[in-house]
Amino acid sequence: MSEQVKKPIKITETILRDAHQSLIATRMPTDFMLPILEKMDKVGYHSVECWGGATFDASLRFLKEDPWDRLRKIRDGFKNTKLQMLFRGQNILGYRPYADDVVEYFVQKSISNGIDIIRIFDCLNDLRNLQATVDATNKFKAQEGRGHAQIALSYTLGDAYTLEYWADMAKKIEEMGADSICIKDMAGLLVPYKATELVSAMKSQTKLPIQLHTHYTSGVASMTYLKAVEAGVDVIDTAMSPFALGTSQPATEVMVETFKGTEYDTGFDQNLLAEIADYFRPYRDECLASGLLNPKVMGVDIKTLLYQVPGGMLSNMVSQLKEQNAEDKYYDVLKEIPEVRKDLGEPPLVTPSSQIVGTQAVFNVLLGERYKMATKETKAVLRGEYGQTVKPMSQEVIDKVIPGEERITCRFADTIPNELDKLESEMKEWKQQDEDVLSYALFPQVATDYFKYRQAQQEKVDMTVADGKNGAYPV
Repeated sequence: MSEQVKKPIKITETILRDAHQSLIATRMPTDFMLPILEKMDKVGYHSVECWGGATFDASLRFLKEDPWDRLRKIRDGFKNTKLQMLFRGQNILGYRPYADDVVEYFVQKSISNGIDIIRIFDCLNDLRNLQATVDATNKFKAQEGRGHAQIALSYTLGDAYTLEYWADMAKKIEEMGADSICIKDMAGLLVPYKATELVSAMKSQTKLPIQLHTHYTSGVASMTYLKAVEAGVDVIDTAMSPFALGTSQPATEVMVETFKGTEYDTGFDQNLLAEIADYFRPYRDECLASGLLNPKVMGVDIKTLLYQVPGGMLSNMVSQLKEQNAEDKYYDVLKEIPEVRKDLGEPPLVTPSSQIVGTQAVFNVLLGERYKMATKETKAVLRGEYGQTVKPMSQEVIDKVIPGEERITCRFADTIPNELDKLESEMKEWKQQDEDVLSYALFPQVATDYFKYRQAQQEKVDMTVADGKNGAYPV
């Protein structure tokens, strides 16, 4: 038998971003990360995901840290490893669509502060909402020689989402000028043998590298990775064991051991990985003791597969029903969710579409009449502000919720005038670095509160005795 061809599987490590976002609400502080970076840099990861997603908001809001400062410090610690971030297309990391000039400036600043790979997704998989980010990354790459645009497709189930659909999307992504593709399975819906079919179908249409990202929520993720790797996937996302499994990713060390001695062998040193795990383990115990890490998120939630609803969306729905003393309506709402999703054009259930569909389903059930009341977000989806859905939306629902209103068929960002100068003038009194404008653009109130806190720290003001209301700060 001839010598087997080596195809080592590449690994993106998520412990500095998605793992702690999924398990402890993105609360890992920068200072805790820094001492272990040198060891992590020696592993040989394809990349380390360390920024974007909810890290930006959580840093400013809860940790009183500058996210840009975090990025620069992490960049200093990784001499040999690429850094990666998650980016929500036109929404960047915020909750509304931004003008193209803000998107371009954010991309430019992210790469120049240390990001190598930008993973870009859209909650409707509307590629028009991703084009500006891809173009901005490619423009920077042409000038500076750095930057990689990866488009992530939000994986979901439904009539519209056939193998042809995914294969066709892969082809379109290559035509858009992206550097790689990610299958982003945010709810752990991709089961092992379907992964074989999906990766094979996409590989038949594109030469771009394909990465797979999933969550352990439904209990199948490690097996899904095994089949995807055998089908030729290029990169998988994993988390160091202390912050793996549950709503996070499969464990790095387990996947490394799984492929050892095969053609997919990563070549990673398990002793080095064990030292890194030893560093994070006491912090995990601390999080469990303080209640920041809830043991509930560590188990398998099979309802995810049964109802095809992400775990976070289910817990959101339960708390909404609890507030209304209507927990007995749980199963009615579960039945209503796929109906609302169909009415809205069958979007993937990922932030923010999952919250929009879930909340509307709760209203429909509690009020006893469908769409008697529609949320402003439901109206925005029906108007086309979030983009194009895979299937047409229900005309009946459109007529009931937004009768006679004009709907948007173009890319919504085309209707937003440039806004960088305006944002700059609104916050200039707080500006200490170019990047502050972007923090303000994404989270105006939260960033302003942080800027005030930062100034007080610099001037050594005791915030506990400061009279914030009247602007009196005793030094």
